[in-house]
Amino acid sequence: MDAYIDGVRVAGTAEGPVPVVLLGVEDRTDVLPIFIGFDEAVSIARGLDARDIGRPLTHDLTLDIIEELGGRVERVVVTGLEEGTYIADLHLNTPRADAVIDARPSDSLALAARTDAPIGIAESVFETGGRAPEEFDDLEDIREVTDI
Repeated sequence: MDAYIDGVRVAGTAEGPVPVVLLGVEDRTDVLPIFIGFDEAVSIARGLDARDIGRPLTHDLTLDIIEELGGRVERVVVTGLEEGTYIADLHLNTPRADAVIDARPSDSLALAARTDAPIGIAESVFETGGRAPEEFDDLEDIREVTDI
């Protein structure tokens, strides 16, 4: 299923604030929430905003390495859900061959946000994890609670 980053928000929990990236799917009303770390959430938001802070952060550096070696990010696919943890594949095109790398969804989405690479979700994952977007309406955007 073709997807897009619908937002990066912050949920208040008993343990404190927790960032969540919301993935939307064309022609579907639900979103797929993936709870992630603050650093990854900020990195995704910076990628979406095309914000350069001068020195490369981890995802900027990773992309620089991929591109310096002649590769490019082809697409990101959220492929599975195992014991509450989402699984993703990072698809790269390199001079040697195409490669599929097991990666955290948050890291993959941070790279996709920087490259406009297509995002996909396995239908079974979306069916299992999809939620009504209204569940997240009251959450603040990550940009409102951090200095990015």
